[in-house]
Amino acid sequence: MENRKKKIMNRTYLVGLSLILFSFLLVGKLIHLQFFEGEKYRDLASSRTVKNVELQPSRGNIYADDGSILATSVARYEIRWDAAVPSKTAFNANKVALSKGLATILDLTQEQLLLRLERAKRNKNRYLLIGKGLTYSKLQKLKSLPLFKLPSYKGGLIVEQQIIREHPLGRVAERTIGYEIKDTDGRFLRVGLEGAFGQYLKGEGGRRLKQKIAGGQWKPINDNNEKEPTEGFDIHTTINVNIQDIAHTALLEQLEKFKADHGCVVVMETKTGKVKAVANLGRTSKGTYYEKLNYAVGEAHEPGSTFKLMAMIAALEDKVVDVNTPISTGNGILTFFGKYKVRDSKKGGYGTLTAAKAFEVSSNTGLVKIIYDNYKKNPQKFVDRLYNMGLNKRLGLSILGEAMPKIPYPTDAGWDGLDLPWMAYGYGVAITPLQTLTFYNAVANNGVMLKPRFIDKISTIGNAPQQIFGKEILNPSICSQSTADKVQQMMFNVVDKKWGTGHSIKDDVFTMAGKTGTCQVDYTKDEVQYISSFVGYFPAEAPKYSCIVVIHRPDKSLGYYGSTVAAPVFKKIAKKIYTATPITTELNFNQINALESKIASVELTHNQIPNLKGLTVREALFILESLGLEVQIKGSGKVKKQSLSVGTRVKENQKITIELS
Repeated sequence: MENRKKKIMNRTYLVGLSLILFSFLLVGKLIHLQFFEGEKYRDLASSRTVKNVELQPSRGNIYADDGSILATSVARYEIRWDAAVPSKTAFNANKVALSKGLATILDLTQEQLLLRLERAKRNKNRYLLIGKGLTYSKLQKLKSLPLFKLPSYKGGLIVEQQIIREHPLGRVAERTIGYEIKDTDGRFLRVGLEGAFGQYLKGEGGRRLKQKIAGGQWKPINDNNEKEPTEGFDIHTTINVNIQDIAHTALLEQLEKFKADHGCVVVMETKTGKVKAVANLGRTSKGTYYEKLNYAVGEAHEPGSTFKLMAMIAALEDKVVDVNTPISTGNGILTFFGKYKVRDSKKGGYGTLTAAKAFEVSSNTGLVKIIYDNYKKNPQKFVDRLYNMGLNKRLGLSILGEAMPKIPYPTDAGWDGLDLPWMAYGYGVAITPLQTLTFYNAVANNGVMLKPRFIDKISTIGNAPQQIFGKEILNPSICSQSTADKVQQMMFNVVDKKWGTGHSIKDDVFTMAGKTGTCQVDYTKDEVQYISSFVGYFPAEAPKYSCIVVIHRPDKSLGYYGSTVAAPVFKKIAKKIYTATPITTELNFNQINALESKIASVELTHNQIPNLKGLTVREALFILESLGLEVQIKGSGKVKKQSLSVGTRVKENQKITIELS
């Protein structure tokens, strides 16, 4: 019995001791939580009921060269209502007027709105959606309505702002303007100028405190933000809205006419490298076209005959030929290794012709003989010349996604005996349209290669520019002035002379120079397709703009030659630009003499208007500007009518209109 009592007492002491120890542990834990981990758990509790939500800043605007807005951020508002905030008396007194006012702003009837408000009040809905995507003007109207005009802690109105990106001019230069979006993994997808200059455009986010309410929704605690978002910098581009519209329309019309897969156009200012227009259009499954990809920047392909300019400059610089060197093209077919053939588009070939004319008629065999015959023992010399001109390098554009050009080198593992002759006429190499245009622009610029420029400056309203972008020279001299003069004349002859492949686009109003290109694609398959191109500049005697047109896979039954498919687009763009803003040119001594000889038959009397009928626009301008007249031109061709009669005395600051036919 005594042992049993002793055991019970021991157990009692043990339980008591355990309880005491547990109490000490519990108190210790509470003290530890309070003084050492309390802040952590208070923050955790708070984060589950209250949080700071980042507010999207307003991105800076993107402007065209004339100040037109290409992309802008606009505020749109989501309106919600906390039905538990206003008293029942206040709600009943204002509900009819409120629903009537909302009906004038929203696309709902007064009856529908009244029922929605009453249901929300009965259910004590803390976050009723009233409307979303509302403009600022609609927001202001809504905030003037009964109940909603009260402070949020009395009326229950909740306003949340969203920033969206808009393009006021529609889809003009859409791929060049681009976008910057975050995918589901939190990674950014950056395209065009929006992507390239996102760090300037994006601004700095703000913060707004929100509280978790029923249904897992988050409601703003205050009317004001804890931190206001800061607007981003504005980007001022070199894009000209009018030229962009001209380029886009001309390309679209030709793509539709020839049912082509896709194409692009770039217009560049010769002396500055400013890109004035970029149009990229791809075909959908329904046969319509839209700005699908930035082909001008990102698509490197075999250029075909437009690469003959690079080959010709190399040959002239190395003095292996001159413009008058005779080149025998035979019957228009060259055979390599017994089975690989190079053919001219003219059946039977061109026979023997000069090196210059081989370029002007775009003889494949002529250019291949020039390059292969003179470099076959040392192909490295030819490729080194191309490399020295910078053709193997990217341009280093601000826009992301520029493709790497491909210029094979004799030490490459895959180099074989066909590479040299194939390169001579634009096969086995790859280059983007903008890289090609940059080279041609250098020729128009007497050898100075400029980096294509899309941006003039970065700024904010009312402040000095954050950054100004000037002209950047990539290569001060791709060739000698002598070589530049020779190839300039060849490209002028391509359009001006009847044998030139671009003669069909010759115009009496202004001069153009350039090169056609017709490149086969899928030539290893049964069904061969084509890339049609034309690249050049205008006016030929004093280049103001350079331009490239590339059209992929036109319907062969409708046409596929560069002269038929691409060159007319170049002419349409050039002519509309020239007609809209006639380009003043400085004439050299020989050109002035030629003009004076041409118009010698025109009877000129001092300070009197002569008869201009039958003269070209250049001849008429030469006479009228020498008389101090301001000239307006209408139409194209030769002069058929003049606004001032023959013999009219010239007055100071007088204007004259000449109509061409």
